[in-house]
Formats: sequence, structure tokens, C-alpha cells
Amino acid sequence: MFKTKFTELVKIKYPIMQGGMRYLATPELAAAVSNAGGLGTINATNYSDISEFRRAIKKVRSLTKNPFCINVSLVPTILPEELAPEYFKAIVEEEVPVVETAGRSPEKYVSLLKSAGITLIHKVPALRFAQKAEEIGADIVTVVGFECAGRPGVDEITTMVLGNKAARSLKIPVLIGGGIVDGAGLVAALALGGEGVVMGTRFLAAEECIIHPNFKEWMLSASENDTVLIQRSINNAMRVMKNRIAMKCLEMEKQGASLQEMLALIPGEKIKKCQLEGNLENGILAVGQAVGLIDRIKTVEEVVADIVKEAEMVMERLNRFARRS
Repeated sequence: MFKTKFTELVKIKYPIMQGGMRYLATPELAAAVSNAGGLGTINATNYSDISEFRRAIKKVRSLTKNPFCINVSLVPTILPEELAPEYFKAIVEEEVPVVETAGRSPEKYVSLLKSAGITLIHKVPALRFAQKAEEIGADIVTVVGFECAGRPGVDEITTMVLGNKAARSLKIPVLIGGGIVDGAGLVAALALGGEGVVMGTRFLAAEECIIHPNFKEWMLSASENDTVLIQRSINNAMRVMKNRIAMKCLEMEKQGASLQEMLALIPGEKIKKCQLEGNLENGILAVGQAVGLIDRIKTVEEVVADIVKEAEMVMERLNRFARRS
């Protein structure tokens, strides 16, 4: 029932991919998603050196026999440009089946990945970037709408519109992300022409996610109004939980703060420390508006199984409407 171009291309059971989730996309979480029938992802920028990165790849492979993905951010402030070739070399040598790139264009690495038989997914926040990804040879493109956690882009186009437009415009498979946490969202994405979905926020609230329980409890009480966009003033918009540090960032933006000043306010190590220690106010957490739809902490297996079950129920409901006409 859920066989799509995406599932056939990457050889998984369900058209559900786990997002890159910086600091939180660990081998354990990725393996749990892959074992549940989706495509689990580990984030390359979680690892400070190549040896550590290779160990993470081996770890996820020891925990699942199913395909998995490596997310590589090509943003220089996250992964220095001179280090990127070493990470891609490791990916090829470790025979990783799927790579997702984000940020800058992966064009210089396409031939390397293609020659190794690696499926390339490129994540974008706008149609023009999706078209460019198809042009340079990406196998799949992920489009993320304005509702998404993390980087929604500067165009502020919603998932319903962006996903629909991308599916109409591209020949390669399109994955849709932003605001999707359940079976209804999966069916909606497929109805728009997508071949699958990408979810980050839903997997934050999974038992296997290493984020501190304080954040998971906050998610259960949060509404769709409890996120905020920061760094818009420097064309680097980021959707995060609404807390003290996010509001401080907005105040600094009003005063004309630079990128360097804001990075000093929220350095990566501070973000990671707060997420692992449960400090809700002094760090940032990328979280989407769909946090308002999450009401229970579940295992990854339960998350995926419940999405599939609900999607089947939604499709049966739609079929009943069709039979009445």
C-alpha cells in the first residue's frame, strides 16, 4: 500500500524519513527508524573528526540491517568547507547507501556519490533550489515548508503550496517535510504528489531520542504557537522553541546585531549542552509548528506503526467518500 518511488529507490518499507536533527540524529535513533521500516539518519556534523564519524557509521550498521542515511550540512559555519571532502570520502569508503545534503549545492560531490552507487537526496526550502538539485543530478529532493523546524528559508512558503508545486515541477521523486507528524500528514503529502515524508519534530518526542526529558515534556504541553523564527534579519531564519534565549535573539536583531554576535549568543556547544542537560531557557531547540500535534512520548516503532495505521484509516475514509459519489 505504501510502495512509492522513494521506497523502491532506497529499499525501505514505508515512505518515512527521519530528519537530520543536529546533535540528536544518533546511530541509535537512526537504527530504530530504519528497523521500524523508515529511513533513519545520522548527522555527520555531530562528529568532530573522521575517525569518530566512521565509528558512528559502523555503530548504526551494527544496530540495523536496513538502509540508513547520512545527513551532511554544507553550511560552512557548521561543516568547514575544507573538511567536507574528507567526510564524503569516508561515506564512500564505508559504503553508506543514502546521503542527504543540505545548505549549499552538493554539485561538486555528485559524480563521486554516483560512481559509488549512493543515492543522493538534497534538502531545500524553495522550488528554485529543488529545480537546481534536479539539474545537477540529485536522485531525490526534499522540500520543507514554512512550518518546519530549523531552516524554513526566506520565502516563507507553506508545506501545502511548496510540496504541491515541487511535485508538479520536478521529474525526480519529492519528499515533503514541515508540519507532518502523523498518518493524516503522510496521506496529505502523498496526495500533493510527494513520494514520502521527512519528519524531525515527531522523532524528537521519541523514547530513543537522546534529548533531555525536560524538552520532551515541554513538547507535550506546547502548542503550534510556541515556536518562533529567529535570525530573519540576517537571512538565516531558524524556527525554534520560544524561550528566553530565542526572545533575546529577537531583541538583538531589533538592535541590528550581526551574525557573529548571534552565533556568540548561541554557540553550538552551548546548544548541545542545554539539550542534553535539560536547560529549557538558555539554549535553542529547532522544533516545528507540528509540536502542537504531539501528545505522547512513544518509541520509534510505535511512532511509525501509528502513522501507518492512521494513514490506512484516512485513506479508507477517503475511499468511502469516493464510493458515495
